[in-house]
Amino acid sequence: MTLTLTQRLSLVFSALLLACCGASAMLQIRSSDLHEKEVVQNLSKNLADHIAHRTTLMDANGLRPDAVRQLFGQLMMVNPSVEVYLLDNQGRIQGDDAPAGHVKRAQVDLTPIRQFIAGNALPIVGDDPRSVDGKKVFSAAPLQLSGQAPSGYIYVVLLGEEHDALAARVAASSVLRTTLWSMALVALLGLLAGLTAFGLITRPLRRLTDAMRRFDADGEPDTQPAVPRSAAAGQRDEIAVLETTFAQMANRIGEQWRALTRQDQQRRELIANISHDLRTPLTSLHGYLETLSLKSETLSDAERKRYLAIALAQSLKVGRLAQSLFELARLEHGNVQLALERFSLVDVVQDVFQKFELPAEARQIELRAGIPPRLPNVYADLGMIERVLTNLLDNAIRHTPAGGHIDVDLALQDGKVEVTVSDTGSGISPAQREALFERPFSASGAHRGGGLGLLIVRRMLQLHDSRIRLVERDATGKAGTIDTPGATFRFELPTGDRQATQLPGNA
Repeated sequence: MTLTLTQRLSLVFSALLLACCGASAMLQIRSSDLHEKEVVQNLSKNLADHIAHRTTLMDANGLRPDAVRQLFGQLMMVNPSVEVYLLDNQGRIQGDDAPAGHVKRAQVDLTPIRQFIAGNALPIVGDDPRSVDGKKVFSAAPLQLSGQAPSGYIYVVLLGEEHDALAARVAASSVLRTTLWSMALVALLGLLAGLTAFGLITRPLRRLTDAMRRFDADGEPDTQPAVPRSAAAGQRDEIAVLETTFAQMANRIGEQWRALTRQDQQRRELIANISHDLRTPLTSLHGYLETLSLKSETLSDAERKRYLAIALAQSLKVGRLAQSLFELARLEHGNVQLALERFSLVDVVQDVFQKFELPAEARQIELRAGIPPRLPNVYADLGMIERVLTNLLDNAIRHTPAGGHIDVDLALQDGKVEVTVSDTGSGISPAQREALFERPFSASGAHRGGGLGLLIVRRMLQLHDSRIRLVERDATGKAGTIDTPGATFRFELPTGDRQATQLPGNA
């Protein structure tokens, strides 16, 4: 059977409490016994000396047996718990008043007697003549005639057999039972208090255990655990700190899991919808090529050229889409290393303008550049920045009607070169603004974002520790409301000789 931590702690505590109660009872009994012995021995320590000096037990001929028996009988009648013995100089028992067969020793150890006579600290226990190995408190005194060496000892056992029999009867009385029941009640109350305390102390741990059990194996909790209110700053309760840390970790894992789930869903949607976008031009391309193959002899030169032009346009569209997908996949999942260098952003803008000069003229769109004097060089990947400007101008040209214009403005702001690309096209609809830089398709297949070009732009600028954003405009093209036609995008690039390791894409 597997026990919980609280149950194991409770069992250990119960065992320790019972052991402590038992040890306490034993120590208390022993302490009471020693206290009784010390009191009795102190009260009666002069008893043997009084007997030895006040009573004539010896004469010139030695011990007087009649006097010894008479004295011992009188003492036993006055105090039944007292047992008197007469010892010689070697500790051998020479006289007693014990019933026949009660004396179990013929000799008593004299060492405790000498310690008692010398005045050592009490209590001192000596041999019990009525027990094989028992010890009792006693009173002792040397027995001698005036002017002569001691000829023996008076040895008085203060707590004899009668005392032991009476103590045994008292031990079985209601007083002792009441005492034992009182101790058991105290132990039970202590046990209940301890178990309650353990329950209160381990409550946060049980709450944490329940939260961890609810945590799914895939890292997504059914219910995000809340950070406990007791986990304030500087909290020293280890369990509360652990609970707080787990709640924060679970919330973070949940957020990361949901983000991964969204990304995976977006990736699936992208693949499905890109497949749809590829199918359309490929079907058209295949149809026109098949028409040229089957009806080549019956088509006129004009029809043949028109079919070839359409097929070529569709193949270019497929190629651009495939290239964009490859580039986006490489940027998002590949280990892209930035080729950082110092270069003139003005020259890059001019090269991009030359690239789009003919398409702009064909659509009657004016390309304009706003370049301040003495603009410093930027420190970035030249190829990526050229691709960023290319994608932005390509989008602007495709969405700007004839007679419009596209502006690329450069400015130095807070130690960085600020790049602004604006057009006079149809603008960005409110439905597209929120997901402008996200994947361009929804779960239903509807187009929702700004296209693969803006996704590539955003990722390239992220590698440069920069961010592209849609800027609000007014009717004059300056900051204001975003409800007027046209779109304005802005980003910044670092200047100077920054170290390549400072940019995340080169880490």
